[in-house]
Amino acid sequence: MDLALTHAQLVRWRTAIFAIFTASGLSIATWSSRVPAIRDALQISRTDVGLMLLVGGVASILGLSMSSIFLARWGARRAMLTMMATFATGVAVIGVGTDILHSWPVVTAGLVLWGFGNGCLDVMMNVEGAAIEKHVGKTLLPLFHAFFSFGTVIGAGLGAGAIALGMAPGTHLPIVALIIVVVAVVAIANVPRREAAMDAPDAAAQRVGWRERLHVALSAWREPRTYALGLIMLGMAFAEGGANDWLALGVVDGHAANEAMGAAALATFSVCMTVVRVLGGPLVDRIGRVATLRVLAVLAAAGLLLFILAPNLPLVFVGAALWGMGASLGFPLGMSAAADDPAKAAARVSAAATIGYVAFLAGPPALGFVSDHIGLLNTLYVIVALIVLSGFASGAARPIAGARVGAGQTAEPSAD
Repeated sequence: MDLALTHAQLVRWRTAIFAIFTASGLSIATWSSRVPAIRDALQISRTDVGLMLLVGGVASILGLSMSSIFLARWGARRAMLTMMATFATGVAVIGVGTDILHSWPVVTAGLVLWGFGNGCLDVMMNVEGAAIEKHVGKTLLPLFHAFFSFGTVIGAGLGAGAIALGMAPGTHLPIVALIIVVVAVVAIANVPRREAAMDAPDAAAQRVGWRERLHVALSAWREPRTYALGLIMLGMAFAEGGANDWLALGVVDGHAANEAMGAAALATFSVCMTVVRVLGGPLVDRIGRVATLRVLAVLAAAGLLLFILAPNLPLVFVGAALWGMGASLGFPLGMSAAADDPAKAAARVSAAATIGYVAFLAGPPALGFVSDHIGLLNTLYVIVALIVLSGFASGAARPIAGARVGAGQTAEPSAD
């Protein structure tokens, strides 16, 4: 059995996971902020950059799919430390490959390490966040995801500062990688050992039982609930990923506005999404996961329809705001629902997240292909349809009867 945790231990654990989410976002924005400089240093085309991004995306999906295996083999603490070191190494390799070796294969190898490590960590840190929810009896995963967003803001800011100082990626990226390693060591030291997280103190017992845990880890793919949760996350992943890639262009090409207005509309979407992630936990605790997901699906669909059909720019911005609010909690609440049973949390989060992230990574490029034939704003109706499907699937997020939860955790209202 897991030992009872003191209030101070819970606070340190929660702070550690906040830091890990932030570090993951920091790594992503650090790479993204230097893509133009990396392209110019390597003298490669946008097509080459796209292929490198595709390789990194595939590595991320592999990491998501395999994360439960690493958890079963090593336990949460060792696995998270290893994966943070992996993607930090990837960030450093990208910098070194750009300015010292001038080699796109080396940079691509760095992207593989970065993508795989981040994909694995994504499942692990969400499992930890869900475990903290159970211990404190409050919905916290949306707030954890907000800290990921804060990490991307910090990474983008540091990237802008590095560019202003004339710092090459070969210097900037290894420095950030070192920061991530320091954060990893300090954070993992404050994550408690837990039997449910497979942090078994007896190494021999862990070696004996890992195959049994691996069987559990792979069992989630045989559960219908996994696919229903994946559908929730798929719809909202399309809503978020589609906005990140196409919202600004939709304002410019679809509503004949200038680029500054497109950027401002995307910023409106992002701010509204982050605000709801910061403040949404109490709403979930009050009305339940299922009702929250249904309300937000309606908001997202209505906002996107308004964005598509708006006759003037102010209404376009209102649509972007509602779109961001509605898309904000689908992914974290899907993660939380997948982790209801601590014994199978890693397997279920890994499986459901894989479905959602495939949509997040592959969906926007597919929309680009369709838009070449029917126009961008008309293509966004595809996202509306997926959001509606996500809303209909929301019942799958209802807590599992009999799952072990922490003190203070209550069942959802019967209205769900």
